[in-house]
Amino acid sequence: MHDPQRRRLMAGLGAAWAAASLPLQARAAKWPEHPVNFIVPFPPGGPVDTTARFTTQPMGEAWKVPVVVDNKAGAGGIVGAQAAAKAGADGYHYFFASIHHAVLPSLRANLSYDITTDFVPVGMAAVFPIVLVVHESLPVKTVEELIAYAKQHPGKLSFGSSGTGGGTHLAGELFNSMTGTRIQHVPYRGSAPAMQDLLGGQVQVMFADGPSARPHLEGGKIRPLGVGNPEPSALFPGIPTIAASGVPGYEAYSWSGLLAPAGTPAAIVKQVNADMVRALRDPATAQGLLKAGAEPKPGTPEEFGAFLQAEIAKWGKVIKAAGIKVE
Repeated sequence: MHDPQRRRLMAGLGAAWAAASLPLQARAAKWPEHPVNFIVPFPPGGPVDTTARFTTQPMGEAWKVPVVVDNKAGAGGIVGAQAAAKAGADGYHYFFASIHHAVLPSLRANLSYDITTDFVPVGMAAVFPIVLVVHESLPVKTVEELIAYAKQHPGKLSFGSSGTGGGTHLAGELFNSMTGTRIQHVPYRGSAPAMQDLLGGQVQVMFADGPSARPHLEGGKIRPLGVGNPEPSALFPGIPTIAASGVPGYEAYSWSGLLAPAGTPAAIVKQVNADMVRALRDPATAQGLLKAGAEPKPGTPEEFGAFLQAEIAKWGKVIKAAGIKVE
C-alpha cells in the first residue's frame, strides 16, 4: 500500500474511532437531556418512597428535566432490584436501595442480581430510627433494667416485628446476641399489627420503626428505652441510644441509599451525588424528611459503598447466628 493511501486509511480509522467514542462523551457532557428514572422497590407512601420523592424533586428542578419515581414493589424489594439491575447504565436510571437489600443476600440463595457487582454506589440518602419500646406493664425503665429482667425471666418476654428477616426483627436478634438475652421473636405482617399487639400487651417488647412508634409514645401505653442509632436521634429527643445504655457498639436502624446500574459513567455518578447531597442539605428538604420520620444522611459514593458492604457482613452474621430462614 502506497504511503498516501495508508495515511488516508489510518486517518479514516481514527475518525471512525473518534466518532464511536463521541456518544458516551457527549452523553456525559450534555447530561441530562431527558427525564431521569428512580426505581423505588416498595409501594408509595413508605419511608423509602417518601425519601425518594423529597430528595429527587429538588434534583429535577436543578437539572431542568422531569424526574420519575417508579414504584416497583414486590418480594420484599427483590422485584425493584431486579428491574434496576437490568436498566440501562446510561445515567438515566437509579435505584433507592434499603436495609432489605443488605439482608437479602444472606436470606435468599437464588437472587438474580448481585447488589454489590450489578450496581455502583451513588450515596446514602437517609436513616430511619428504630426505637426499643416496652409495654407499660413491664417493670423496666431503662435498657439495663430490661436486660436484667430478661435474664431473670428467660423465655418469658417476646418482641414483635414487622416480619421475619426485616429490620425490626434483626434489631431484636442483634440485641439478644449482644446482651445474652433470650427475648422470643413474634413475626407479624407489618408494623401496624405488631404495634397493636404491643399496645394490647400480647407482646411486651418491640424494636419499632420510628413512624410506628411516634404516635404512641405520649399515650402512656408504651415506654421508650432507647434508639438504635449510634448517636442521639433528632426525631426522638431525650431518648438515649441503646449503645450508651448498656450495650456498647449496638447499631440498628433502617436506611435508604441511591445506587446506579454498574457501568454508569463515573462523571455522571459524581454529578448525581453532588446534587443529591445539595438537596439533602437544603433546609426545606431536610425538614420535610424529618417530619416524615427520616433523618437526612448525605455522603460520598465511597462512604455509601463501604457502609453497604459492612451492613451485608454484619447482618449476615446475625442471620446465621440466629438461624433465620425465609420460606
